[in-house]
Amino acid sequence: MNYLENLKEGVRAIQGNMLRTILTASIIAIGIMALVGILTAVDAIQASVNSNLSSLGANNFDIESFQPWRRARRGMEEKTFPPIKYEEAIYFKERFNSYNSVTSLYSTISGNAELKYKSKKTNPNTNIIGGDANFLQIKSYNIKRGRNFSITEIEKGANVTILGDEIASTLFNKEYPIGKTISASGNHYKVVGVLEKSGSLMGGGGADRMIVLPLTAARTLVTNRSVTYDITSSVKNPLEMNDAIAEATGIMRQIRHDRPGKNESFKISKSDSMSASLDEVAGFLRIGGFLVGFITLLGASIGLMNIMLVSVTERTREIGIRKALGATPKRIRQQFLAEAIIICQLGGLTGVILGVLFGNGVAKLLNSNNFIIPWGWTIFGLVTCIFVGLISGYYPAYKASKLDPIEALRFE
Repeated sequence: MNYLENLKEGVRAIQGNMLRTILTASIIAIGIMALVGILTAVDAIQASVNSNLSSLGANNFDIESFQPWRRARRGMEEKTFPPIKYEEAIYFKERFNSYNSVTSLYSTISGNAELKYKSKKTNPNTNIIGGDANFLQIKSYNIKRGRNFSITEIEKGANVTILGDEIASTLFNKEYPIGKTISASGNHYKVVGVLEKSGSLMGGGGADRMIVLPLTAARTLVTNRSVTYDITSSVKNPLEMNDAIAEATGIMRQIRHDRPGKNESFKISKSDSMSASLDEVAGFLRIGGFLVGFITLLGASIGLMNIMLVSVTERTREIGIRKALGATPKRIRQQFLAEAIIICQLGGLTGVILGVLFGNGVAKLLNSNNFIIPWGWTIFGLVTCIFVGLISGYYPAYKASKLDPIEALRFE
């Protein structure tokens, strides 16, 4: 019964000074919003990333060249390898046909191209991708309008193209794009298809801001540098993935003339390994978000303690009256602790709501379509508020309980 009375008394004390209560709760709300908001954003972005990766299938693996720049490791310069050439990629595609596999060759020709259609043009941030007949299928890109490349167009390198959704909207708006001709890098291409809107994992446009050309035609656009080719293979049965990768590694080592016992001059990555890497990055982001929220809450707890000390000073005479009427030091401590916890919970509830909205808002800006409510972090935030209230309110409550009732009654 005493606990219920202490809660009621805490509510009455809060109602008696609403401005101070609002300011104090706002400090706590900002701390909880920072904690819950950052963690919510990380979870929402990770959910979007995992969703995009799962759409690629768990039975895909990529064969790529190592980065062309030199990297230092432990003070030593790491050996560099030449990029995968077109002939090597074609040879691999011809030889790797086990496990009911489908293989696609593709290359990023440009990342800053400008496209034109009549008087309209895009910003110089369009990706030009050269792909073969299997590229759209293996990357899970769906055609919204038009069609995919024909075998003849792929073999002869016809000047045809498939546009990303954003590119099509920019150049054609409501005009039907199929059959129209656009210009890119000084050449003209007939539009044969438009991709469905797909968004991107971390901004940057992704597939919506790219055009796909037949690989043979795309190769002719590059004259001043060597082109790097990437390979993606998909096996029908995910359980055969490790065997397929082992065979693909052996074939590529032969094609690239890698000596026995030496490292591969290429790298192979699976979609699930990409997911694991992203999970690791998300873990570091959570740690960073937790530290930011903790530091903010630490400042909020100091502010709350300061305000509670001011409240004890202002209510010294009230404390003296309560003690004169028989209130024990324990009862006084409970009253002030209850008041601190109630203020923290008011701020915590507000912070949780704002944090969820803020976190999902940030994720939305990064093209995440998932709206999540992280119940685990929400409960954690509210429980944290109780501890903040106890820690911040204990010393002021202890100081109030130790006041001499006679001296307190004399206080003006």
